[in-house]
Amino acid sequence: MPKRISPLVAFQSNTFRLLWSATLISNLGGLVEGVGAAWLMTSLATSHGMVALVQSSTTLPVMIFSLAAGALADNFDRRRIMLIAQLLMLSVSATLAILSYSHALTPWLLLCFTFLIGCGGALHNPSWQASMGDVVPREHLPGAVALNSMSYNLMRSIGPAIGGVIVATAGAPFAFLFNVFCYFALIFALLRWKTNASRSTLPREPFGGAMSAGFRYVLMSPNLLTVMCRGFVFGLTAIVILALLPLVARDHIRGTAITYGIMLGFFGLGAICGAMLIGRIRDLLSNEWVIRGAFFTLAVSCACLALSHQLWLSCLILMPAGVAWVQAFSLFNVTVQLSTPRWVVGRALSLYQTATFGGMAAGSWAWGALADIHGVTGALLVASCALAVGGLLGLVLRQPDFESLNLDPANLFSEPQLQLDLRSRSGPILVMVDYNIDQEDITDFLSMMALRRKARIRDGAKQWALLRDLEKPSVWTESYHLPTWVDYVRHNQRQTYADAEIAERLNALHCGEQSPIIHHMIERQTVPRHDDMPLKPYLDAT
Repeated sequence: MPKRISPLVAFQSNTFRLLWSATLISNLGGLVEGVGAAWLMTSLATSHGMVALVQSSTTLPVMIFSLAAGALADNFDRRRIMLIAQLLMLSVSATLAILSYSHALTPWLLLCFTFLIGCGGALHNPSWQASMGDVVPREHLPGAVALNSMSYNLMRSIGPAIGGVIVATAGAPFAFLFNVFCYFALIFALLRWKTNASRSTLPREPFGGAMSAGFRYVLMSPNLLTVMCRGFVFGLTAIVILALLPLVARDHIRGTAITYGIMLGFFGLGAICGAMLIGRIRDLLSNEWVIRGAFFTLAVSCACLALSHQLWLSCLILMPAGVAWVQAFSLFNVTVQLSTPRWVVGRALSLYQTATFGGMAAGSWAWGALADIHGVTGALLVASCALAVGGLLGLVLRQPDFESLNLDPANLFSEPQLQLDLRSRSGPILVMVDYNIDQEDITDFLSMMALRRKARIRDGAKQWALLRDLEKPSVWTESYHLPTWVDYVRHNQRQTYADAEIAERLNALHCGEQSPIIHHMIERQTVPRHDDMPLKPYLDAT
């Protein structure tokens, strides 16, 4: 992927501009509400752990429900899913505002409502992230992801400060009410967005099967597993700043909700600078060194924040932390999107978010519990050491560079002419492909077959095997199973241009006069499946 394309090029899309602007307003409301919830918890509970759990309650739903939301994003209209999510969060926020005005909130009830709002975000995010590939061209995707990060962090630079002023002057209930009205901007934009999603001729994947396919694809993709592992560790350690920042503002700085908002604003300002510098930094550094730099920068920021008791100094410390935060998370996100074909991108992104948000949820709880025992300063110093270790993890699990493979659908498959009248659910299906390979080409053939095996299994094939004829050693047979005929068709429709290149290279190694012979077979039972039916009549009939 070209590194020097400006992130602003994504604004050439009218749809992207509309959705981005509406998301800007929605992010403002969410951040104002977050300030209100975090500061309200400091007055409802005395435990440091309860305050940190506010951050956990909004991130935990992403870990729990993200894969299901990703399966929905890949199989249903993403615009409708986002509309449902926004309406869900609007109703929860409105109820939260009403209960807050009536002074009926308790610490655990507040956590329940922030959890429900997090559930709405878990439903919305995979569809929103996966929609970027539908809104902008592939070459503009890194810029679109960076602009999405900048949208959130642009509001983070002013939203918490606005939230602090609102909470200090009008109270937390008004912050919740303010967020209710901010939802309408994105709802309006989604209603205006006219999608051009292609309609599949195949029936929709079963929900359980769709989630299994997402798991299978990620498990067969080493680069995706590496990104998710590093994302989990980063979320687990880096969240300490946001989880403990209300306590830093209250106990270290002796400030108010406005102080907390100002500190969050400087963190967001650093994130904006990080989003604008993404292209230039990636020109200078490899992906691995960008991630290492983010870990080490946050480690230094945590150590300095633990020792600072001045507002101006703490704000300056938070700026490089914001730069590191957005650099790492945007790089993780772009790597996942560019390493995944469109048919499974929602599920891959949801699993990535499960890993990172799961790390953040666990980290928020762990650092809050540690602060209860050793104080905020002790927790920040321990987190600083953990972040340094996370950076060194790159010596073992190196962050992959962007995929250069073309993962767009190849659309080369046409159904074979069958002599049996099959239904879509007929099966199981056995496919066998015969190759003639010269002795001197066997090494290359086996290397390509290793790539073919991964691609087959990623796309749904089962019981893959490579066989060699004992009587005709030049004959090799690739075999695999699909549960039904419709699964076989779907398997082939998932073939990308990168997969097609593997097929072309295998065909080039085939030395027969014709193309490799493909056998399509359906398994059939020779005896009744019911144990209560006698076997003897069938034997006598033979």
